[in-house]
Amino acid sequence: MNLFLPAHTLEKKHLLSISDLSVPEIEGIFQTADSFLDLSSRSVRKVPSLRGRIIVNLFYEASTRTRTSFEIAGKRLSADVINITTTQSSVVKGESLLDTVRTIEALGADGIVIRHSSSGVPQWIAKQVGCHVINAGDGLREHPTQALLDLFTIQKRKKNLSGLTVAIVGDVLHSRVARSNMIAMQMMGMKVRVVGPPTLIPREVQKWGVEVFHNLREGLEKADVIMLLRLQLERQASGYIPSIEEYSRLFGLSPEKLSWANPDAIVLHPGPVNRGIEIQGEELFSDRSAILDQVHHGVAIRMAILYLLMAGGRPEEENRAPA
Repeated sequence: MNLFLPAHTLEKKHLLSISDLSVPEIEGIFQTADSFLDLSSRSVRKVPSLRGRIIVNLFYEASTRTRTSFEIAGKRLSADVINITTTQSSVVKGESLLDTVRTIEALGADGIVIRHSSSGVPQWIAKQVGCHVINAGDGLREHPTQALLDLFTIQKRKKNLSGLTVAIVGDVLHSRVARSNMIAMQMMGMKVRVVGPPTLIPREVQKWGVEVFHNLREGLEKADVIMLLRLQLERQASGYIPSIEEYSRLFGLSPEKLSWANPDAIVLHPGPVNRGIEIQGEELFSDRSAILDQVHHGVAIRMAILYLLMAGGRPEEENRAPA
């Protein structure tokens, strides 16, 4: 069986924020990702759509899931993929970010996937270079591809997104995943709650159209989806919570606490998971967990984004997978 991919493209050069996308564009990404999901079960898991293109994964922060997911996605599209981390680059010799990205472009890169600890860096880079730029997470601001794969995973489990109630639980204050998801979920007609201790909920969050709960039981009541966030342990020395043990007791999800949500509620987590803190005894409700689905779907979503941004205008026959 041959694989034929949709002919449409995204009418933009970069993906910097989830707000850059319209609802039809998000639905187009999902449709394209569906085609790539079929590819993962084939003996030859490649299409030639980006053959001859160069994608550079430029990660200034540690990452396992996102960087590997982008690497697999690029290679399955037949692109040449180069991974650069700060410890392997001239950054350790004092090279500026501007010099680094201009050097990468001069070497022939067609696309840069960037993760950086400072908010707004992807937008700034997009103004400095002529190639495609994709935001793989910037500071505390956004993580748009994670939001897309989260929505795609929910849609796969629940069929329809509109009308679902989502409880985002945990360290919302420091979560770029939560910010992108709050925007994307409301775009798709979902009701969003944030649940956590007052110190880990941004003061201005109600301006974003979400409900705020500081009691886990109240926040989970009638929820269709529970999205747990990683407790960023490296920031807890600043005194955001009295203790890890108390946080886990009050906001860690267990099979008993899961029963407070709707009977068919599913559990998501962007990873990495702090076992025994955000989730307690997760193996006991593994059939309700969509965490590994998120990882699996991440490759298809990132293939779709790379394809729709970078393969536009290529003849349709180039998008046919080997028989």
